[in-house]
Amino acid sequence: MADADDHVDPSEFGEQDGPPVEEKPYKIIFEANKCFGAGKCAEKSRNWTLDLDTGIAKPEAYFIDEEDLDHNVAAAEACPAKKDRGIIHVIDRRTNEEIAPDPNGDGSLSVDW
Repeated sequence: MADADDHVDPSEFGEQDGPPVEEKPYKIIFEANKCFGAGKCAEKSRNWTLDLDTGIAKPEAYFIDEEDLDHNVAAAEACPAKKDRGIIHVIDRRTNEEIAPDPNGDGSLSVDW
């Protein structure tokens, strides 16, 4: 687990297994261990499903393109976990900035692990 003072670079997560940035310029980082099954993500995005047996949400894809950006941003912004700071993070792979939910307002990754 990273200390609060550690800088976490969003480009480190999933890049080695991901498609080329040109094809899928955005990625999702999901803090599944903090999901409590509110289902807001599944209401907002066709990329998200809520498993009723486990109560945990799950994305169909972790790498997305422009066509899927808006509804995934809506899912990230609707997530009530972490006192409305959210656990779904949409990252622009070209700039390594968090697009949503971006609670700090500066593009820094707001993952707590």
